[in-house]
Amino acid sequence: MADAIETIASHLHPTPSWDLADHPVPTGREEIWRFTPMKEFGGLLAEQEQATSLDWSGTFPEGVTVTGISAEQAQELAVEAPVDRVSALAAKQATHNTRIDIPADAVIDEPIVFVGKGEGGEARDRVLVTVGNFAKVTIVLRYEGAASYSEKTDLVVGDGAEVNFVTVQDWDDEAVHGGQRSVMVGRDARVKMVTCSLGGKAIRLQEDVRYAGPGGELEQYGLYFVDGGQHIQHRIFVDHNAPHTKSNVDYRGALQGEGAHSVWIGDVLIRKVAEAIETYESNKNLVLTDGCRADSVPNLEIETGEIAGAGHSSTTGRFDDNHLFYLMSRGISEAEARRLVVHGFFVDIVRRIGVPVVEERLMAAVEKELAIVDAPQTQTQTQAAGV
Repeated sequence: MADAIETIASHLHPTPSWDLADHPVPTGREEIWRFTPMKEFGGLLAEQEQATSLDWSGTFPEGVTVTGISAEQAQELAVEAPVDRVSALAAKQATHNTRIDIPADAVIDEPIVFVGKGEGGEARDRVLVTVGNFAKVTIVLRYEGAASYSEKTDLVVGDGAEVNFVTVQDWDDEAVHGGQRSVMVGRDARVKMVTCSLGGKAIRLQEDVRYAGPGGELEQYGLYFVDGGQHIQHRIFVDHNAPHTKSNVDYRGALQGEGAHSVWIGDVLIRKVAEAIETYESNKNLVLTDGCRADSVPNLEIETGEIAGAGHSSTTGRFDDNHLFYLMSRGISEAEARRLVVHGFFVDIVRRIGVPVVEERLMAAVEKELAIVDAPQTQTQTQAAGV
């Protein structure tokens, strides 16, 4: 499948390639690496002789198959080739190539939860999820433990299918995670993606979406909570390469602690053939303490004027003083008022996940994060780029 995809026209994205030589070690000055703390990702950018896999576990309903496939099979079925060195090394050096296949017309009511746990050291995986035509399924991938981890993950969604794809980065504090997730939305298919990044020392994820035909719809949501000294980066690319397609992207993050750094890069490419499409992307950052930095860069690249609608927005700021005043004027303490505001900020994303156990886990994680810092807010250093 990857070989059939036309070359990316966006100036913000390098040409995908399976050849590691096409992905030299970056210096940090390249456009796609300039926000990245290169020191933290040094291990993921180097070839490793003894890279392993995460310890994966999960329960799968009847009809769903989980098999090991060859590297050649994984490459043939993939949505696209790697777009950076981290994902190229994951594809080349993964010790396991795992395929999860949901058959056509299957209707699976309970979420499929697949957990990867790191035990330290270097780990690299390739995971391929294929969903047959007109199937309905919720898939949750959760990452936990400690590792220096890279991935190449592909989700291929058949025509008319409905897929809820949730990933939760719930790492220990010392973990580093990088990689690429690529999604193909089938004709008239509906895909909801939810990405939640809470733990780890540094996370950098490239998330690409494209369409196999007209009528495909994408809802893409993200949630992240960044603590002091932590780096979390989400790079979104929605390629409207077919007419009458839709996308709605909404990522929200909170930052607290000295050196907390979030990066959100959102790019939507509307190709010349993509007439009558609708798209909107949004990123909101809530800064809770001094010493944080939020980089937010939304982009629209439009090659046709025959579209139904396109827009983007980005906001970065502290608590709304009016909200705090309203709550505190009714006898609520400042700490509790701050907690309620953060809950309201995130709950609109969390409620869209559609998996109660995941929703409860995430709100509990937000509560835990809020307990770390409980101090009056002052002027905060932030940086935001874009519209």
